[in-house]
Formats: sequence, structure tokens, C-alpha cells
Amino acid sequence: MYDKDLLKGKVAIVTGGGSGIGKTVALFLARHGADVVLAARDGERLAAAAAEIAKATGRKALGVPTDVSDPKAVAALFDEAEEKVGPVSILVNGAAANFVRPSELLTSVRMRKVVDIVQMGSFHCAIEGGRRMLARGEGAIVSLLASYAWTGAPGFLPSAMAKAGVEAMTKTLGVEWASRGVRVNAVCPGLIDTPQSRERLWPEQWMSDTLLEWVPTRKFGTEEDVANAVLFLVAPETRYVAGETLVVDAGTSVGGTPYLRFVEKAGVVRKAKK
Repeated sequence: MYDKDLLKGKVAIVTGGGSGIGKTVALFLARHGADVVLAARDGERLAAAAAEIAKATGRKALGVPTDVSDPKAVAALFDEAEEKVGPVSILVNGAAANFVRPSELLTSVRMRKVVDIVQMGSFHCAIEGGRRMLARGEGAIVSLLASYAWTGAPGFLPSAMAKAGVEAMTKTLGVEWASRGVRVNAVCPGLIDTPQSRERLWPEQWMSDTLLEWVPTRKFGTEEDVANAVLFLVAPETRYVAGETLVVDAGTSVGGTPYLRFVEKAGVVRKAKK
């Protein structure tokens, strides 16, 4: 879809880059000319992912074990990235933490763990990276959200609250930094089919069938769908977009799917009567 040299000369940090969507995003950025730095807590997985991306693309790929909830660790991440790879002009906040639990059973410890990684981790990375980008007058930051940040989701209170905070950060920094050359936006994936989601969220067939009833296309999205959206937002040509969230969910969060199903069924009934 884009020229292979779209991001030539750029260096990107992708948090949560050792696996899943984050790894695919890093791969797409590298395929389009960027050198990439992957950050997550699992050093062994990071090293394997970086080696795979470097071999597939011919670009530099570095894995840096990082706890994004620690601002000192985040500063060290950027220092190492800039020392070994080059000035960072792209940041993708993909580090995540989540679990399903009735809200009345939540503890402050469990809540804090998710908020520290998702909300505060995104904040630490955006501010650390943003300061450096602002000093150079150019950069792009994209955070990964979830639609329950604005709809709510029973059982997912910590993540919903944390993602809502990241959405607010995106809007605020998007406006605040747009005139200074740093674009801040977000991508909101819908139901994305990954090994992790199949294992943790819909391990049984009836679960996936039920969830897909709410998706207009009755299909799961792919990691590549999300990576393409991130690529669009970090592309130099997308210079007039700031503080926005690009939703990649086949229209699920727009609403109206129950009525769509009714119309589909009614249409079948009308055809049968003719």
C-alpha cells in the first residue's frame, strides 16, 4: 500500500513489541524502511522477535527489556535506542495488561498493576519520547486503545479506566504538540484474532461465535489490519491528523449491529414469502 522507503531514516520504538500486535506493527514499520527498537519485559522473546524482523526486512532491530511502568527504565530505553540505533521519531505505545474479573472482587493492587502498565506506561513513554521529538521539531506517537475506553466493558474495569486515560492523553497532547511538529494519535483495534486472544478471550467455539454476532462482517480482524492503521498515522504524509483515534473494528463500536441482524433476518423472511 505504501512505498517501501516510506519511513527511511526513521527510528521507531514499539512497546509490547515482543509478540502479538506490537511485533506485527514493528515488522510493518521495518518493512517500510524504519529501524525498530522493541520494548517489553521478556528479554528472550524480544531478542527472538528482533532477530526475526531484522532477517525479514534487512533493517536494524533491537530488543531492550523494559518495564514501562518505571520512568527511569523508560528513559534508559530511549537512551539506549538513540545510542545504538539513532534519534527516535516514532513511538508506538502497545504495552498492555489485562484480566477479566467482576468489579466487586477487584483489589487496589490488581487495579494499580494494570493502570501502571497501560496508562502510566503510555504516559512515561509519550512524555520521554515527546520531549526528545519536540527538541527536534518532528515526530509521531501512536497509542493502542480499546473501544471499551468509551463504552465500558463488564469485567474489564482496570483496563477500561486505563485506556480511557490514554485516550484523554492522546487528545490533549495531540492539540498541545501539533503546532510543534509532533503528531499524537491512537489506533483502536476491535476483535483481533491472535494466539493470545484465542487462548485467553475466546478459547471455545461458542465464545467466538457469540462475539462475532456483534461484528457487522462476522469476521475477526488481523494484526495486519492494526499495523496498517498505525503505518497510516505515522506516515510523514499524514501531517494534518492530530489527537484522533482511528478505530479498526469493522464498524462494531459504531453500534447498530442488532438492527443489522434483524434486517438480515427480515430480508430472508420477505424473500421466502415472494
